[in-house]
Amino acid sequence: MDTTSYVCLPCRAAYKKPFPSPYDQDRDRVCPRCAGPMIHVGSAFATPRKRDTAAWRALSVLLHAGVRFHRGCSGGPGYRPRTLREVRERMAYARATGEPFARALVRRELP
Repeated sequence: MDTTSYVCLPCRAAYKKPFPSPYDQDRDRVCPRCAGPMIHVGSAFATPRKRDTAAWRALSVLLHAGVRFHRGCSGGPGYRPRTLREVRERMAYARATGEPFARALVRRELP
């Protein structure tokens, strides 16, 4: 059975779960540690180390902007910023140009 990743941001934990069936689309996945809702991040997600607070903060910004880590036809999710500096640069670019945050965050290079 294929699995996908879910993340609990307050616990800084990721779990592999089976893909949701069409009947489970509305059901929220619950964190086994804190019983809070988990976010579906996709099957191409690589979990940061638990003590790497900067990486978890950058991940939080990405997830709240709607960016996920799903595999595409090319075999991967594409570029995702890993540091807060990269996130800040892309957010500043989005504010300056009016580009949506989700699109600016996945740009490999800024013009």
